[in-house]
Amino acid sequence: MKTYIIVLLGLIFGVINFSNINKRVKSYYTTQQPNIIYILADDLGYGDLSCYGQTHFQTPNIDKLAKNGIKFTQHYSGSTVCSPSRSSLMTGQHTGHTFIRGNKEIQPEGQHPLEAEAVTLAEALQDAGYVTGAFGKWGLGYPGSEGDPNNQGFDEFFGYNCQRIGHHYYPYHMWHNQDKIMLEGNEGTQKGDYGPEVIQEYALQFLENNHDKPFFMYYPSIIPHAELYAPKEYMENYRGKFEPEKIYDGVDAGEEGFRNGDYGSQPETHAAFAAMVDYLDTQVGEIVAKLKELGIYENTLIVFTSDNGPHMEGGADPDYFDSNGPLKGYKRDLYEGGIRVPMIAIWEGKIPAGSETGHVSAFWDVFPTVAEITGAKIPENTDGISFLPTLLGNENEQEKHEYMYWEFHERDGRQALRKGDWKLVKYNVLNPEKTTHELYNLSTDLGEENNVAEQHPEIVQELSEIMKNARTESEVFTFESRAYLE
Repeated sequence: MKTYIIVLLGLIFGVINFSNINKRVKSYYTTQQPNIIYILADDLGYGDLSCYGQTHFQTPNIDKLAKNGIKFTQHYSGSTVCSPSRSSLMTGQHTGHTFIRGNKEIQPEGQHPLEAEAVTLAEALQDAGYVTGAFGKWGLGYPGSEGDPNNQGFDEFFGYNCQRIGHHYYPYHMWHNQDKIMLEGNEGTQKGDYGPEVIQEYALQFLENNHDKPFFMYYPSIIPHAELYAPKEYMENYRGKFEPEKIYDGVDAGEEGFRNGDYGSQPETHAAFAAMVDYLDTQVGEIVAKLKELGIYENTLIVFTSDNGPHMEGGADPDYFDSNGPLKGYKRDLYEGGIRVPMIAIWEGKIPAGSETGHVSAFWDVFPTVAEITGAKIPENTDGISFLPTLLGNENEQEKHEYMYWEFHERDGRQALRKGDWKLVKYNVLNPEKTTHELYNLSTDLGEENNVAEQHPEIVQELSEIMKNARTESEVFTFESRAYLE
């Protein structure tokens, strides 16, 4: 009799647990695993979208994502420059742990490769049955290396392998997996093939080819990274609207560095910047339209964000456009303007429309979030916390970070740590005599204007100790190496 009762209770308990699990799973997806699209703008500032306060131009398609989804107001990039930010995203680790911590070049083309042992988000999704594609700028390993996208979980890649080549909107070539694709329209000094347009064609074809199976599309656009070029029809919409114009005298045809890293000249940088963001907004609209045409929009989670704060290269003028909004700092800074980025997510019927959250999250949270949604496995050494409860409107169930950490290896080394509303920023880490300790209370000083380190030495000490223990040394990317592209 006792045995019968125990078995019966076990069955009942199992049914209850199974019912709860099944209910949770059904809340994520219905007939099949959801598709994941992650759109990553390049150097787009916190204030560069009209839904985040931009008034000089509008981003209606991206704004529509926010209107029908959720807008994050305290989301952080993985780093303040390209490669380490992307490494953080792919590995689910912050820059005190992720392998790539700087923009270290490999000649003749590409960056230092992500280690073979790294487990990326794409690899985890492949193992979970997803088709994976990356379209845009890579920057985590030169062609054929262990860091090549095809060796890090992507079934298909098209775009710029190298960040230096990604400085150009009319490049001589791109890569389709292991094939070097020459762009005939850009031979010599021609401007016939606009890079983002070519990439978009491949991305939309990927959606066509894989609409009947679960897919992960990583879309790391090069817009609006310098150089500042946009198609003629988009430039026409903004010419003369942002006077006085800012002229940039760059490297042009016949000069050393032409289409090999140095930015081209642009006599209308204001118009070009607005036109580029407009073009990116149009591409986002095209992706959404394609999903609806294919009948898979409702089963697709779309995330839109940026890899770091606004840049000042190639004639860019972030102060003119108030690109960092209320925040201090730009790309390469560890102030909020360098690392706090816009982030929008939409998932029809799952994410409450028009919602907004102040949940503090970062790139290293994306891996565990997507894994929880899709059933993919995550490695044990991740730093992230799934923000799925926040996405689904259950913020009362959301786990929070004890602290957030960043390090930057250029410009004599920089570190930052946020715990609660307190943020400690250290500059000139490599020069102890010049090292600064800046403490800000973000709840009352979002613009990081008042350094209160002297008034709160005990908090500086506490955060400094956490900062010291937040990182491990990287075999290649040590603070002392200084081998980075500025």
